[in-house]
Amino acid sequence: MRLIQLSRESLHFPPPEMALREPNGLLAMGGDLSPARLLSAYNSGIFPWFSPGDPILWWSPDPRAVLLPENFHLSRSMKRFHQRSPYRVTMNHAFASVIEGCASQRDEGTWITFEVKRAWLRLFELGHAHSIEVWHQDALVGGMYGLSLGKMFCGESMFSRKENASKTALLVFCQHFLRHQGVLVDCQVINPHTASLGAQEIGRVDYLRYVQELASQSVGVECWQKQTLF
Repeated sequence: MRLIQLSRESLHFPPPEMALREPNGLLAMGGDLSPARLLSAYNSGIFPWFSPGDPILWWSPDPRAVLLPENFHLSRSMKRFHQRSPYRVTMNHAFASVIEGCASQRDEGTWITFEVKRAWLRLFELGHAHSIEVWHQDALVGGMYGLSLGKMFCGESMFSRKENASKTALLVFCQHFLRHQGVLVDCQVINPHTASLGAQEIGRVDYLRYVQELASQSVGVECWQKQTLF
């Protein structure tokens, strides 16, 4: 099947069902990272991922990795750690620093280029993107960021500079999201870290059904206000 080239003049995406099987989920290339296009993509079950110097690539893998917040796996060791946690957790206090942390904590290099950072900072300024920060005293030691989509949160990346910092970010966020009737966290593609925290794989059809059902619902503006979570 031929890879579809997107136009900069149109925000239209091909149906996710047209994505390639190998590499799994590759759907289209080109376009741009404007807020309107990114919102169109995520509302269609599609996300961008590409290496520096390559064209923008758009993906909708099958299966899809998701985490139901109530299914977060809290190990006994993590429970003990969290009960005496030295960390403070906030939301939307340092979005730019979180995305920089996610970009720099990659031994294999990063896809979070200047262009990607600029696009996500714009989404943050528009109120669509959010960050969760983990602090040890006054130092940022971990965090995560992503996109709110109704009762879904599309997680993009996380980082950790101290023990259990990214786990703390996700744990505290899941608890917060549940309190505001959040239903699902999109993890995109399964990896050992997210799997150990309770992420599971579901079929693309099921994921797209979640998007259709949840994206139009609301968790309330207070969920995403700048605040201390823990």
